[in-house]
Amino acid sequence: MSGRGPWVLLPVLGAPLAHAPVLRGDLLPELAVPLDFGATVRGRRFFGDNKTWRGALVLGSGTVAASVALHRLSWFRERLPEEVRSAGPWRYGPLLAVGVVAGELPNSFLKRQLGIAPGRRRWTPAGVALVIFDQGDFVLGVWAALLPLWRMPWRDVARAFAIVVAVHMVINVVGYAIGARDTAI
Repeated sequence: MSGRGPWVLLPVLGAPLAHAPVLRGDLLPELAVPLDFGATVRGRRFFGDNKTWRGALVLGSGTVAASVALHRLSWFRERLPEEVRSAGPWRYGPLLAVGVVAGELPNSFLKRQLGIAPGRRRWTPAGVALVIFDQGDFVLGVWAALLPLWRMPWRDVARAFAIVVAVHMVINVVGYAIGARDTAI
């Protein structure tokens, strides 16, 4: 059934809710080790210092926790595709978590190889495309991770990507306005 893809992504909101206090309080510093362990390709980092084991574990845990919590609510369960609903949150939550974390890595790799520092942008046409893609890159990761359970229709992938990009941009602008970010986008 089409139109349910964006609902499948709702538990992903647990990722930043779990990650924000960990970053703010510099909690679990022993896990703040880069995923790439400093490895390079062509003299440039794979992912950089901002993609850490701490982030992967906390983002993933937040996604799974939100999956479990939301699955308890009938209004949420009713909006899920049958395959995802019947799999249960302990099965689709970890797949969402893998998709969220893994979905961001290709874009980070590409930016590092192009010499774009973490948190920085290039305002060329290709740079703007990367900025937009960066806001919703994990949607494709989630799509791929959920394939063992459910094949999200491409229309739903596009809709979910557009919603995620729009929401992410608004959050970025608000974060900048309140001083939590250095740049608006």
